[in-house]
Amino acid sequence: MPTELKFSVLGPVRAWRGGTEVSLGTPQQRALLVMLLLAAGRPVTADAIVKGLWDGDPPPAAAGTVRTYVSRLRRFLEPDRRARGSALIRSGGTGYLVPAEARVLDLETFDRMTKDAMTLINRGAEFKSQAAAALREALTLSQGEPLAGVPGPYASSQQVRINELQLAAAEQQLALDIELGEHVSAVAELQILLAVHPTRERLSELLMLALYRAGRQADALGVFERARRLLAGEFGVDPGPALRDMHQRILQADDTLLPRRTARSCGADHHSADRRDQCRRPLRSGPTGRGLIRSVY
Repeated sequence: MPTELKFSVLGPVRAWRGGTEVSLGTPQQRALLVMLLLAAGRPVTADAIVKGLWDGDPPPAAAGTVRTYVSRLRRFLEPDRRARGSALIRSGGTGYLVPAEARVLDLETFDRMTKDAMTLINRGAEFKSQAAAALREALTLSQGEPLAGVPGPYASSQQVRINELQLAAAEQQLALDIELGEHVSAVAELQILLAVHPTRERLSELLMLALYRAGRQADALGVFERARRLLAGEFGVDPGPALRDMHQRILQADDTLLPRRTARSCGADHHSADRRDQCRRPLRSGPTGRGLIRSVY
């Protein structure tokens, strides 16, 4: 049975052969390997590799340099196959490919787990707790900045894409946590993310909701004001419809922003002025479980 090869790109690019970490050589060799790993089993032409590594400024004899990188990676990853050819980095047409079935890649595991979480969400409210747990587990795969230290225009574009995937998953997980009554613990995680992504309106919207549910209406309104000033100062635009709507609903102490069990209990006693005032205040809760978002920025 072939020795399993595992690769990680959700952080520094690393590889393990049968549980033992393998050296991947220079940053440029890692950049080439990334192009092959993220091609999902499709061949990558030599010309595309040259462009992905050096864009419009390739070194002399760039094609020969690519062949040297491939040879070294083959030797590092499959030291026992030197005489029989590579089963991992295969030559195909005018380029190279890594068959999807020949390796395990953490990014693909992350994608599968987030898709499973969305399937659970779509199955109904009773599955949302499982979906939140699946997203938290997916986010624990992160080991820092994706493709950290990998040079080249291709790696830079993929860093942006992977960061967006992770951030979207974190937003969905925190939205579920808030819906499930974990708004107190969500506040701290949202504040951390918003400090790194201050113009991300969805984060501001979720933080406003979490603060409001935690009984911190003034702080929630303050989040909106900071977002409004930042968007106006940096981009000359106003907050989008979703953020404006959240602001307006908090100003009006909209009962539907509260956890559903609170809103339902309020409706049963709407004739009492004291009861209406009590119901307009967000539900406070005790300490909740710590979130598991790791380095999604």
